[in-house]
Amino acid sequence: MKHSVLFFLLLPLTLFSQKTAIVKGVVVNEFNNPIENVAITYLDQGTTTNKKGEYQFTIPLLKTVKVTFTHLSYKTITQKFTARSTRTFNFNAVLLVKNKELKEILIKNQEKEAQGITKIDVKKAVNLIGANAGVENVLMTLPGVNNTNELSTQYNVRGGNFDENLVYVNGIEVYRPFLIRSGQQEGLSFINPHLIQNINFSAGGFQSKYGDKLSSVLDITYRKPTEFKAQLDLSLLGISATVENQLFNNKLSAILGIRYRNNSLFVNHKQTEVNFKPRFVDLQAYLSYKFNKQFSLNFLANTSVNDYNYKPLTRRTRFGTLVNPLELVVFYKGQEKDTYRTLFGALSADFKVNENVKIISTVSNFNTQEQEYFDIAASYNLGEVNTSVGSENFGEVQFYNGVGSQLNHARNDLDALISNVQIRAVLKNGTNQWEAGVKYQNENNKDRIREWEMIDSIGFAIRPPNKNILNHQPYEPFTGPIEPFKNIRKTNQVVIDRLSGFVQFSRKTDWKNHQIWMNLGARAQRWVVTNNTLTTTPQLIFSPRAQFAIKPDWKKDMLFRISGGWYSQPPFYKELRDDNGHVNLAVKAQKSIHVVLGNDYSFSMWERPFKLTAEAYYKNLFDVNAYTVDNVRIRYKADNTSVAYAYGIDLRLNGEFVPGNDSWVSLGFLKTEENNNNRGYIARPTDQRIKLGILFQDYVPNLPDLKAHLNLVYNTGVPGGAPAYADSYQYQNRLKDYSRADVGISYIFKDASKQSTINFFNSFKEFTLGLEIFNLFDMQNAITNTWVRDSYSKRQYGIPNYMTGRVLNCKISMKF
Repeated sequence: MKHSVLFFLLLPLTLFSQKTAIVKGVVVNEFNNPIENVAITYLDQGTTTNKKGEYQFTIPLLKTVKVTFTHLSYKTITQKFTARSTRTFNFNAVLLVKNKELKEILIKNQEKEAQGITKIDVKKAVNLIGANAGVENVLMTLPGVNNTNELSTQYNVRGGNFDENLVYVNGIEVYRPFLIRSGQQEGLSFINPHLIQNINFSAGGFQSKYGDKLSSVLDITYRKPTEFKAQLDLSLLGISATVENQLFNNKLSAILGIRYRNNSLFVNHKQTEVNFKPRFVDLQAYLSYKFNKQFSLNFLANTSVNDYNYKPLTRRTRFGTLVNPLELVVFYKGQEKDTYRTLFGALSADFKVNENVKIISTVSNFNTQEQEYFDIAASYNLGEVNTSVGSENFGEVQFYNGVGSQLNHARNDLDALISNVQIRAVLKNGTNQWEAGVKYQNENNKDRIREWEMIDSIGFAIRPPNKNILNHQPYEPFTGPIEPFKNIRKTNQVVIDRLSGFVQFSRKTDWKNHQIWMNLGARAQRWVVTNNTLTTTPQLIFSPRAQFAIKPDWKKDMLFRISGGWYSQPPFYKELRDDNGHVNLAVKAQKSIHVVLGNDYSFSMWERPFKLTAEAYYKNLFDVNAYTVDNVRIRYKADNTSVAYAYGIDLRLNGEFVPGNDSWVSLGFLKTEENNNNRGYIARPTDQRIKLGILFQDYVPNLPDLKAHLNLVYNTGVPGGAPAYADSYQYQNRLKDYSRADVGISYIFKDASKQSTINFFNSFKEFTLGLEIFNLFDMQNAITNTWVRDSYSKRQYGIPNYMTGRVLNCKISMKF
């Protein structure tokens, strides 16, 4: 593919001067299908859209140009453009068939940019190659967004952890299970990419209308269908099916999606030999009934069942250096059986009082029932590998430094119910907009923990490190009982009542010839925590936030913005519970003063549009609840004895490196450290210094239906954690750098603009066959360390737990 090398050309770019402005976009119908041969007329000139619905033309500066979009089967629309400087207008038009009501046609991308929101193409969420394909997979190609576990959809943003991200679907906050330990237990993300209409993402400095978290907002909108459609996707990893239609005289829009996933294909390519029987099933529906032009009722429902049956057999891992290689061999007995069942339902009512006033009320419930049951015994040998080239035993273990065993037992049950009711109002007055809302939420968490661990090293049981027991063996016999290294027996019933609200003001105006956006707002939350019969005094937080953006009337198309405020994150149940299962009711909200400076620069290169986005940020955090990350489970210390900071810069260059295909390159630098109890600053678990992400799309020029997608991520290593009960200040070694490339090749046999020469394919609206290669270069990436002891030096070794190797997957997508 002759265009494939272009994304490597990230050298200083030569910009071309121009005396005109560019107008470009895509013309689609109300079902989001491209429309070919749309006649576009302007200034006694004209052009037409290609088979992908794309168009582009130029207009003169300082002159209002009226553009008309015409097609025999659709209603004609017009749009006026006035170019004050050399820039690119992105105008995506939606044409309705002539018997349909005209809807909004202009996507206001500039307002999203002014708010610091990245708008992501839905097709990328569906088509991007990755072990966990979907929205989160796209996010991880953005600067400042990191995750070094391809089996997980969780992500951290700009130094925050997984729990610091807000996720909304149609304005309703959604949640994930609590007890999941590893990425291979996760199953499916809540978000079904085949149901999505819009994807908006903010990595910081977000508005007051969003909730009380410290890091980011992912705002998803599910679509309201207008005709019957069906889609079926099949692969070696699972099945996805989607059906949508309008019913009852087009008053009811309904879309239903069901997914099944099996991660055994990935786990079989890890260094641990296992019998693995996962079952991840997800059923999701979104219904919208329009009573009239003013009032509609919406219902969002989701149910998921994740059954995780895991029986490890053996593991063989080599690590160390070329001079001193070591090998760990582990033999397992026992199994793990986990179940995570979630049920979510939300009912919302939209009432449009008039053109300027809208009221939205929502009632939702989320229930998660989780079980962790396992009994796994592991016996290990840690030995030195023979490095003598001439030896008959070259490459074999010649001397064992450590021999030991470990037995892990758990019978953990969690039942959490989160219920809330909220009401929001939007008032528009010309270029001004007011928004306000109030929300009550009740969280009922029933948690039963029965977990213990026995550790044996060279025949001696290892005692808990936090108990001082004198042992004078062999001079005196020791008669004390054998105790588990870890033993947790807790039963908690924690209820949290929250009352929160927000108000914000937005304004779009002009100053001279410069365009200005601004937003001022504040949030407040009051909450009370009860555990069994003990209730704490109420706590209250206040969170002011602001945004300001200006688009100067310059020849160069630029937008500058600044945003930030005082952000707070009141604790959920997970943040109240420490490593030993004890609940600290007095945990305060973590707080952060956050400032973000950003710039968007749109320009032309190779006669195609590009945009360079740059953001610098700083976070000053206090009342920090320190934590450790074990694979994907976060374990909090349940105190507020730490302070921290995070700062960095994010860069993203996106555009048509290949004509007609939008790709991007992301580069981010981050540094985040914390100070626990005034002991000095050390790296936080998410201290991911350098991030490089490339999302690249290409096609064969003479065969445009043959497409290729590349998803490449490189991250420098994060701290590798510490053994249980160990002092994290003494374990600051980092894991190796994380690098991964996923490649997909697909061929479109049939779509809306193409008939196939094979009659079988013509029975579908679209038929695509794809081949995916995950971890193309078979890189060994580590997620955590397993700690074992050397019986001679008494040293503990961190043995990397490697992620998946190269995996091949086949995929078929059919639309009806």
